[in-house]
Amino acid sequence: MNYINIFTIIFTIWNLIVFFIYGVDKSKSKRNRQRISEKMLLIITALMGGTGALLGMYIFRHKTKHLKFKIGIPLLFLFNIIVFIFCIYLYYFKLF
Repeated sequence: MNYINIFTIIFTIWNLIVFFIYGVDKSKSKRNRQRISEKMLLIITALMGGTGALLGMYIFRHKTKHLKFKIGIPLLFLFNIIVFIFCIYLYYFKLF
């Protein structure tokens, strides 16, 4: 198994976890329980969780009215995709 396959598996698992976290936070908001902070949601999104966050936002209808999420999550998603492609580029040209 090469580095790209390992990176892709880790990327996928992490995004599933982020998706799950958005679902848990939505569930907590419905029950008036202690929530996951917006700062933490944005941090886990920035740490390569853009796909899970974007899907979680729209599937769970969570944070879709907040401007910083409405704009920030798609931008972080694009950033994550650029980093992912850059890592693949570095691998194929043997730069790491």
